[in-house]
Amino acid sequence: MLDTDKSKKFIGATQYVLDEELASIVNVSMALEMPLLLKGEPGTGKTMLAYAIAESLQMPLIVLNVKSSMKLVDALYQYDTLTRLNDSRFSDSTRDVSNIEDYIKMGKIGQAFTSDVRTVLLIDEIDKADTDFQDDMLDVLDQMEFDIIEIDKVVKTKHRPVIIITSNAKKDLSDPFLGRCNFHHIAFPDPKMMRRIINVHFPTLGSDLTDTAIDTFYRLRELDAVEKRPATRELINWIRALDSDPDFKPKNLAKGEVPFLGVLFKKSQDYNRAVQQTERRRLF
Repeated sequence: MLDTDKSKKFIGATQYVLDEELASIVNVSMALEMPLLLKGEPGTGKTMLAYAIAESLQMPLIVLNVKSSMKLVDALYQYDTLTRLNDSRFSDSTRDVSNIEDYIKMGKIGQAFTSDVRTVLLIDEIDKADTDFQDDMLDVLDQMEFDIIEIDKVVKTKHRPVIIITSNAKKDLSDPFLGRCNFHHIAFPDPKMMRRIINVHFPTLGSDLTDTAIDTFYRLRELDAVEKRPATRELINWIRALDSDPDFKPKNLAKGEVPFLGVLFKKSQDYNRAVQQTERRRLF
C-alpha cells in the first residue's frame, strides 16, 4: 500500500548503505519541501538514492533522464499533433479530434504533478541541460504548476513530490539554480564504507575475497591517466564474476593476478593500461 504521510522519515533501504549526514539532508529537504541536489562522481549512489527513498517511503518513483537537447516543455507535457492529424484524416479513432486535451500526454514532471499519490521525482544528470532549462524548471518546481498553452489550462500539483536532482559535475550549474536547492556532495566511499556496501550485496561472501577484492579495486582506481575509474557498480559486478569462477582463488589477487579487468574498465584505453600495469606487477 502506498503511503503519502509527510511525517515519515527516510532511514535507508535494503540495498542502500546510508550514512547519518546523508539521511539528515534527505529528511531536512523533505521537511522544507525543497529539491535536493546531489553531486559526485559517477557510481557514488546518487541515482540509487532516489530508488532507495521511494522503496523506504513506499512512494512511486518517476525518473526524468535529462538529455542535452531536451526542452522544458518535453518534461512537462507533449502535444501529439501527428496523431491528431492522422485521426482527422482517417476518421477511425475513438478520440474527439476537436478536443485537443485528448492529445495531451504528460511528461515526467507532469506525471509527478498529476499523480493521485505523492511521488519521488528523480531528475537525473541535470548538468547535461542548458542553463535556461535548469532555471525554468526550478521556476516550475517552485510554483508547483505549469501552463498547457494549447488548451489554456494550468496544471497544479496534487501532491508536492520529493524531488531529487543529480549532477555528475561535468558542467557548472547556475547560481540561481544552486540557490533554490539543498545541496549534498556524495564522496566516493572509503574502504570501510565499501566493505559495508559489499556486505549488504554479498552477505555470505568470505572475508578473504572481500578484503583482497576491495584492496585491489582501490589500487586499480589509483592508476594514472584513466579516463573512467571503476565505480561501486563495477566492483559489485567484478566480485560477482570472481565469486562465480570455480578456479579463482583470492590469494591470486594478492599475487597480482587480476582476472576480468573488462568488468572494471569499460573503455579500451583504460582496460589496456590496467592490463599493462597488472602484468608488470606495479600494483603490488
